[in-house]
Amino acid sequence: MTVPVSTGRARLLSACASAVCALTLAGCGSLVGGSPVAAQQTTFRHIEAGLTTLLPDPTQFPGRYPAVVLPPEAAAQAAGDLNGVTRGATVRPDGCAPAEQQFGPDDTAIAVGADEVSRATLTVELTRARQPLSTLREQVRRCGQVRVSRAGATTTVSTELVPAPLVDADDTLALRRTVAPDVGGPGLTQHMRTLIGQLGDVRIAVTYMTFGEEPADGAALDELFTTSVRKVREA
Repeated sequence: MTVPVSTGRARLLSACASAVCALTLAGCGSLVGGSPVAAQQTTFRHIEAGLTTLLPDPTQFPGRYPAVVLPPEAAAQAAGDLNGVTRGATVRPDGCAPAEQQFGPDDTAIAVGADEVSRATLTVELTRARQPLSTLREQVRRCGQVRVSRAGATTTVSTELVPAPLVDADDTLALRRTVAPDVGGPGLTQHMRTLIGQLGDVRIAVTYMTFGEEPADGAALDELFTTSVRKVREA
């Protein structure tokens, strides 16, 4: 959930600190070409493995992005920065808030890698799916721009669908997202690209994020997404 973007940067830094990580977190996005697959199922094949065990090992992150697995509380803080809506925030229009997310060892698992040179991050987030991915797709189409308010601060979150990645998953989609505070300035707007896939009841989201205008590291994003999907598929 979103706070001013500068707070988003602080949350990510705090999350890394909680994991005894000296990385500086901030980032932008990237995507892949492909076509989404319609997903109509309402129940999902259960994947028995725990979500933390399904995360790619830090050694599997692209070399420029040394990574750590976040502990549960840090993961809860980081999750809001990935969708632009921090916990406790108000979202307008109605019906555009992200689905309620559960946090716990088998509800959400997050690993984050940071490039110290570009100050960009690559984040893998695994969650237990309670809805088909098509539900998120339709929400993005309805809610391309939302206003998020918390503690007197307001941001505009803009999200658009982009060509979906081609991987062996039940369904996939890709997003481009910006989170811009009303009181802005250089380096305060989050830029993200997110690739999402669903296999059974596990949803895999890999996000490249930056607070700068430099081109996204699409190759690293694609590589990590493919690795993450393969690990879940082989579980």
